[in-house]
Amino acid sequence: MALTYLEAGRRALAEAMAADKRVVALGEDLGRGGVFGQYKGMQEQFGPGRIIDTPISEAAIMGTAVGMALVGRRPVVEMRFSDFALCAVDELINQAAKARYMFGGQGRVPVVVRQPIGMWRSSAAQHSQSLEAWYAHMPGLAVVCPATPADNYGLLKAALATDDPVVYMEHKDLWGLEGELDAAPVPLGKARIARPGRDATIVTWSKTVHVALAAAAELDRNGVSAEVVDLRTLWPWDKETVFASVRRTGRLLVAHEAVQVAGFGAEIAAVVAETLDDALKAPVRRLGAPRIPVAYAPPLEDRARVGAADIAAAVRALVATTRRAAAAE
Repeated sequence: MALTYLEAGRRALAEAMAADKRVVALGEDLGRGGVFGQYKGMQEQFGPGRIIDTPISEAAIMGTAVGMALVGRRPVVEMRFSDFALCAVDELINQAAKARYMFGGQGRVPVVVRQPIGMWRSSAAQHSQSLEAWYAHMPGLAVVCPATPADNYGLLKAALATDDPVVYMEHKDLWGLEGELDAAPVPLGKARIARPGRDATIVTWSKTVHVALAAAAELDRNGVSAEVVDLRTLWPWDKETVFASVRRTGRLLVAHEAVQVAGFGAEIAAVVAETLDDALKAPVRRLGAPRIPVAYAPPLEDRARVGAADIAAAVRALVATTRRAAAAE
């Protein structure tokens, strides 16, 4: 069955709520469907006691959800935009992420925090950020970034079944993307090979998966075969799939929409460089956005985008570096 990325997430949540009365969702304007329509019709289906409209206070929403989770509920928190979730960082980072450790496992916080990320229709600097690296840095949190409707269904189901806090980051520019759902479960921490290749590995996640696939298609027309690895989950991340791919190709580019400086791509690049030094045919490269605010004006917004042409050029440079070294020998 073909569904949009948005519809797939809604179906996953509805199925979880139908199966388990402990699952509730809370956030601003959920009764009228949420800001993007992710909850359309759900309050009519499950009632206002489970699809809960809240005041405009992210700290209050998150704090309430953490308390609910500690006493046995399984709340889903809707933050509308990942940027707005910064108002609830204390409740998420200092409370939810640390409760299991600080209470010796006696308190678990099974909360799923939905944070739409990324650039979308000139939304400007306060509504366009990709902040996944912030949460990957925090012990106690899982971080998920689905790229397809099938994964938005499967990964949200997996997140809802997790007994610890999950930061679940859906890309706003993927809401309308259509695709077939897969009944097979999608576990957290397992990457997928989105496109096989032999000359270079591109590791990425979220919307940049589709950008990387477009770049790989362009490269293929010019005789360069790039393998695209969709990481799916940033924490835990699937080192073995990435390592196996890099061992096959000998080259790695990590690409993401988030700012390159201190982005999660640096972690992947460092771990691969430290672990697979003998297998690498060229230095690891990473590609991310410049360290600038995202502008409202489309031409300036485009300056902050990592495009297919950028990824293709970086892969060509990787392959050319190896060829130059071989020619010098």
